[in-house]
Amino acid sequence: MPTPPDDCLARNEWVCGDYLRTRSHILADAVLQHLELTALSITIAVLLAVPLALLARRFRPAAGPVLALTTVLYTIPSLAMFSLLLPLYGLSASLVVAGLVLYSLTLLVRNLLAGLRAVPEETRQAAKGMGYGPVRLLLAVELPLALPAALAGLRIATVSAVSLVTIGAIVGHGGLGNLIYTGMNTYFKAQVLTASVLCVVIAVAADLLLLAAGRLLTPWQRA
Repeated sequence: MPTPPDDCLARNEWVCGDYLRTRSHILADAVLQHLELTALSITIAVLLAVPLALLARRFRPAAGPVLALTTVLYTIPSLAMFSLLLPLYGLSASLVVAGLVLYSLTLLVRNLLAGLRAVPEETRQAAKGMGYGPVRLLLAVELPLALPAALAGLRIATVSAVSLVTIGAIVGHGGLGNLIYTGMNTYFKAQVLTASVLCVVIAVAADLLLLAAGRLLTPWQRA
Protein backbone atom coordinates (compact mmCIF):
# COMPACT_ATOMS: atom_id res chain seq x y z
CA MET A 1 0.00 0.00 0.00
CA PRO A 2 1.58 3.35 -1.05
CA THR A 3 2.41 5.87 1.65
CA PRO A 4 0.37 9.09 1.34
CA PRO A 5 2.45 12.19 0.57
CA ASP A 6 3.47 14.44 3.45
CA ASP A 7 2.62 17.61 1.51
CA CYS A 8 -0.99 18.77 2.12
CA LEU A 9 -0.95 20.32 -1.36
CA ALA A 10 -0.17 16.95 -2.88
CA ARG A 11 -2.95 15.40 -0.81
CA ASN A 12 -5.27 18.20 -1.99
CA GLU A 13 -6.63 18.92 1.48
CA TRP A 14 -9.20 21.63 2.19
CA VAL A 15 -7.11 23.20 4.96
CA CYS A 16 -3.49 23.57 3.95
CA GLY A 17 -0.88 25.82 5.50
CA ASP A 18 1.48 25.20 2.59
CA TYR A 19 -1.05 26.84 0.28
CA LEU A 20 -1.06 30.01 2.37
CA ARG A 21 2.74 30.07 2.46
CA THR A 22 3.39 29.42 -1.20
CA ARG A 23 0.50 31.47 -2.65
CA SER A 24 0.50 34.45 -0.28
CA HIS A 25 1.34 36.92 -3.07
CA ILE A 26 -1.48 35.56 -5.24
CA LEU A 27 -3.94 35.85 -2.36
CA ALA A 28 -2.76 39.39 -1.58
CA ASP A 29 -3.28 40.50 -5.19
CA ALA A 30 -6.74 38.90 -5.29
CA VAL A 31 -7.77 40.54 -1.99
CA LEU A 32 -6.52 43.93 -3.21
CA GLN A 33 -8.49 43.66 -6.46
CA HIS A 34 -11.56 42.54 -4.51
CA LEU A 35 -11.33 45.56 -2.20
CA GLU A 36 -10.72 47.97 -5.07
CA LEU A 37 -13.72 46.74 -7.06
CA THR A 38 -15.98 46.83 -4.01
CA ALA A 39 -14.88 50.28 -2.81
CA LEU A 40 -15.09 51.86 -6.26
CA SER A 41 -18.53 50.38 -6.93
CA ILE A 42 -20.00 51.51 -3.61
CA THR A 43 -18.47 54.98 -3.90
CA ILE A 44 -19.97 55.55 -7.36
CA ALA A 45 -23.30 54.08 -6.23
CA VAL A 46 -23.46 56.48 -3.27
CA LEU A 47 -22.67 59.46 -5.52
CA LEU A 48 -25.57 58.45 -7.77
CA ALA A 49 -27.99 57.38 -5.04
CA VAL A 50 -27.90 60.64 -3.06
CA PRO A 51 -29.18 62.91 -5.88
CA LEU A 52 -31.72 60.27 -6.94
CA ALA A 53 -33.09 60.03 -3.41
CA LEU A 54 -33.17 63.81 -3.06
CA LEU A 55 -34.99 64.10 -6.38
CA ALA A 56 -37.57 61.53 -5.28
CA ARG A 57 -37.99 63.33 -1.93
CA ARG A 58 -38.38 66.81 -3.37
CA PHE A 59 -40.56 65.91 -6.35
CA ARG A 60 -43.07 63.28 -5.21
CA PRO A 61 -44.11 62.24 -8.77
CA ALA A 62 -40.49 61.20 -9.38
CA ALA A 63 -40.41 58.82 -6.41
CA GLY A 64 -42.39 56.06 -8.11
CA PRO A 65 -40.31 55.93 -11.31
CA VAL A 66 -37.00 56.17 -9.40
CA LEU A 67 -37.87 53.34 -7.03
CA ALA A 68 -39.37 51.25 -9.82
CA LEU A 69 -36.30 51.64 -12.04
CA THR A 70 -33.81 50.75 -9.31
CA THR A 71 -35.94 47.79 -8.22
CA VAL A 72 -36.13 46.44 -11.78
CA LEU A 73 -32.35 46.71 -12.08
CA TYR A 74 -31.95 44.71 -8.88
CA THR A 75 -34.08 41.86 -10.24
CA ILE A 76 -31.90 41.30 -13.31
CA PRO A 77 -29.74 38.17 -12.87
CA SER A 78 -26.05 38.98 -12.59
CA LEU A 79 -25.04 37.04 -15.70
CA ALA A 80 -27.75 38.77 -17.71
CA MET A 81 -26.68 42.16 -16.33
CA PHE A 82 -23.09 41.59 -17.39
CA SER A 83 -24.26 40.45 -20.81
CA LEU A 84 -26.31 43.64 -21.26
CA LEU A 85 -23.36 45.82 -20.21
CA LEU A 86 -20.79 43.90 -22.25
CA PRO A 87 -21.20 45.98 -25.46
CA LEU A 88 -20.50 49.15 -23.46
CA TYR A 89 -17.57 48.06 -21.33
CA GLY A 90 -16.14 44.93 -22.91
CA LEU A 91 -14.33 42.31 -20.83
CA SER A 92 -12.97 44.80 -18.32
CA ALA A 93 -13.08 45.70 -14.66
CA SER A 94 -15.42 48.57 -15.61
CA LEU A 95 -18.01 45.96 -16.58
CA VAL A 96 -17.97 44.52 -13.06
CA VAL A 97 -18.04 47.96 -11.43
CA ALA A 98 -20.98 49.12 -13.55
CA GLY A 99 -22.98 46.01 -12.68
CA LEU A 100 -22.30 46.38 -8.96
CA VAL A 101 -23.25 50.07 -9.06
CA LEU A 102 -26.62 49.28 -10.61
CA TYR A 103 -27.31 46.55 -8.07
CA SER A 104 -26.37 48.81 -5.15
CA LEU A 105 -28.65 51.66 -6.20
CA THR A 106 -31.81 49.90 -5.06
CA LEU A 107 -30.66 49.46 -1.47
CA LEU A 108 -29.05 52.88 -1.20
CA VAL A 109 -31.83 54.94 -2.78
CA ARG A 110 -34.64 53.15 -0.98
CA ASN A 111 -33.04 53.43 2.47
CA LEU A 112 -31.94 57.04 2.06
CA LEU A 113 -35.38 58.03 0.82
CA ALA A 114 -37.00 56.22 3.75
CA GLY A 115 -34.71 58.08 6.14
CA LEU A 116 -35.52 61.46 4.59
CA ARG A 117 -39.24 60.74 4.72
CA ALA A 118 -38.96 59.77 8.39
CA VAL A 119 -37.69 63.20 9.42
CA PRO A 120 -40.53 64.74 11.49
CA GLU A 121 -42.29 67.60 9.75
CA GLU A 122 -42.28 69.63 12.97
CA THR A 123 -38.48 69.39 12.98
CA ARG A 124 -38.34 70.81 9.47
CA GLN A 125 -40.73 73.60 10.37
CA ALA A 126 -38.76 74.45 13.51
CA ALA A 127 -35.55 74.68 11.47
CA LYS A 128 -37.24 76.90 8.91
CA GLY A 129 -38.52 79.11 11.73
CA MET A 130 -34.90 79.51 12.87
CA GLY A 131 -33.98 80.83 9.44
CA TYR A 132 -32.65 77.64 7.83
CA GLY A 133 -32.71 77.78 4.04
CA PRO A 134 -33.29 74.67 1.86
CA VAL A 135 -29.60 73.76 1.56
CA ARG A 136 -28.79 74.32 5.24
CA LEU A 137 -31.96 72.45 6.23
CA LEU A 138 -30.89 69.49 4.11
CA LEU A 139 -27.28 69.40 5.29
CA ALA A 140 -27.78 70.24 8.95
CA VAL A 141 -31.12 68.61 9.72
CA GLU A 142 -32.51 66.18 7.16
CA LEU A 143 -29.41 64.26 6.11
CA PRO A 144 -28.10 63.76 9.69
CA LEU A 145 -31.49 62.45 10.83
CA ALA A 146 -31.70 60.20 7.75
CA LEU A 147 -28.18 58.88 8.34
CA PRO A 148 -29.12 55.75 10.38
CA ALA A 149 -31.41 54.47 7.62
CA ALA A 150 -28.90 55.42 4.93
CA LEU A 151 -26.09 53.60 6.74
CA ALA A 152 -28.25 50.51 7.12
CA GLY A 153 -28.68 50.45 3.34
CA LEU A 154 -24.97 51.11 2.85
CA ARG A 155 -24.04 48.17 5.04
CA ILE A 156 -26.29 45.79 3.11
CA ALA A 157 -25.13 47.14 -0.24
CA THR A 158 -21.47 46.78 0.74
CA VAL A 159 -21.82 43.19 1.95
CA SER A 160 -23.77 42.34 -1.21
CA ALA A 161 -21.09 43.94 -3.38
CA VAL A 162 -18.35 41.92 -1.67
CA SER A 163 -20.27 38.78 -2.60
CA LEU A 164 -21.17 39.86 -6.13
CA VAL A 165 -17.60 40.82 -7.03
CA THR A 166 -16.87 37.10 -7.29
CA ILE A 167 -19.19 36.89 -10.32
CA GLY A 168 -16.67 39.06 -12.13
CA ALA A 169 -14.50 35.96 -12.44
CA ILE A 170 -16.36 35.16 -15.67
CA VAL A 171 -14.62 38.16 -17.26
CA GLY A 172 -11.34 37.76 -15.37
CA HIS A 173 -11.97 40.59 -12.89
CA GLY A 174 -13.48 38.93 -9.85
CA GLY A 175 -10.87 39.40 -7.14
CA LEU A 176 -11.05 36.35 -4.93
CA GLY A 177 -13.72 35.03 -7.28
CA ASN A 178 -10.98 34.34 -9.82
CA LEU A 179 -9.34 31.95 -7.37
CA ILE A 180 -12.65 30.31 -6.49
CA TYR A 181 -13.52 29.86 -10.16
CA THR A 182 -10.17 28.35 -11.17
CA GLY A 183 -10.07 26.29 -7.99
CA MET A 184 -13.45 24.76 -8.74
CA ASN A 185 -12.44 23.97 -12.32
CA THR A 186 -9.31 22.16 -11.13
CA TYR A 187 -10.83 20.85 -7.90
CA PHE A 188 -8.14 22.65 -5.90
CA LYS A 189 -9.72 22.37 -2.46
CA ALA A 190 -7.38 24.64 -0.49
CA GLN A 191 -7.73 27.45 -3.01
CA VAL A 192 -11.53 27.29 -3.07
CA LEU A 193 -11.85 27.23 0.71
CA THR A 194 -9.22 29.89 1.40
CA ALA A 195 -10.63 32.36 -1.15
CA SER A 196 -14.18 31.73 0.08
CA VAL A 197 -13.22 32.31 3.71
CA LEU A 198 -11.42 35.52 2.78
CA CYS A 199 -14.58 36.78 1.04
CA VAL A 200 -16.53 36.19 4.24
CA VAL A 201 -13.84 37.91 6.31
CA ILE A 202 -13.90 40.97 4.04
CA ALA A 203 -17.70 41.15 4.20
CA VAL A 204 -17.80 40.86 8.00
CA ALA A 205 -14.95 43.37 8.44
CA ALA A 206 -16.65 45.89 6.13
CA ASP A 207 -19.95 45.50 7.95
CA LEU A 208 -18.33 45.99 11.37
CA LEU A 209 -16.38 48.99 10.10
CA LEU A 210 -19.53 50.66 8.78
CA LEU A 211 -21.38 49.80 11.99
CA ALA A 212 -18.65 51.48 14.04
CA ALA A 213 -18.66 54.49 11.71
CA GLY A 214 -22.43 54.74 12.10
CA ARG A 215 -22.16 54.77 15.88
CA LEU A 216 -19.58 57.55 15.73
CA LEU A 217 -21.61 59.63 13.30
CA THR A 218 -24.92 59.22 15.16
CA PRO A 219 -24.17 59.61 18.87
CA TRP A 220 -27.81 60.42 19.59
CA GLN A 221 -28.72 56.88 18.54
CA ARG A 222 -26.57 55.47 21.36
CA ALA A 223 -28.35 57.69 23.87
